[in-house]
Amino acid sequence: MPRVKRGMHHIKRRKNILARTKGMMWGRKSKLTLAKVAASKAGVNAYVSRKLKKRVNRGLQQIRIGAAAKTLGTSYSRIMGGLKKRSITLDRKVLSQLAARHPEVFQKIVSA
Repeated sequence: MPRVKRGMHHIKRRKNILARTKGMMWGRKSKLTLAKVAASKAGVNAYVSRKLKKRVNRGLQQIRIGAAAKTLGTSYSRIMGGLKKRSITLDRKVLSQLAARHPEVFQKIVSA
């Protein structure tokens, strides 16, 4: 029985790792040992950044709503508390978009 050679799988795996590190600097784009580390760290950072993006966007939305609230002579917490008491379930993303693009609609929602 002939021995099993694994050259094809080795080359396929190596090409995949090097494809993920394409565009990186120095040896990380061409040397397999450096590319493995770079690809795994890039994946970890990408995962963390997807979570951070949500956190940053929520803060930005709160700032936008707060700025629109100041123009109406109230505060962010009063607006959010009032909306909750009246069972208006618009999320912060929609409210911040309304505050930025359609201030008259935002004012009607807040004053209603």
